[in-house]
Amino acid sequence: MLASIDLVGCDHQLIQSPGAIKVFVKKLVKLLKMKAHGPTHVEKFAEGSLEGHSAFQFIETSSITLHFDDKAGDRAFIDIFSCCFFNPFAAEKFTKNYFKAKKSRTKILLRY
Repeated sequence: MLASIDLVGCDHQLIQSPGAIKVFVKKLVKLLKMKAHGPTHVEKFAEGSLEGHSAFQFIETSSITLHFDDKAGDRAFIDIFSCCFFNPFAAEKFTKNYFKAKKSRTKILLRY
């Protein structure tokens, strides 16, 4: 299952904070009853309007990737991919609340 969560209007400070991003990932992994493998990697890179934080977390059943745009609309793009089923709606609600987003939407893809 792949859940792609898009957020708009996030709290500007939260999406710029590597510490807050790491705490979010830890709480999301726990919420979804997954098991992290190794540390959460967070980096800020690119230039100009493309500059922003990205993060990656291996989980035992695959991975979670995060990309943040603090230049245009305080947006976040989170992909959760797992070989095990999880509740994508709980993930969306938690993600929207954590980053204090004004809007969210989730697309779900079942793979075989």
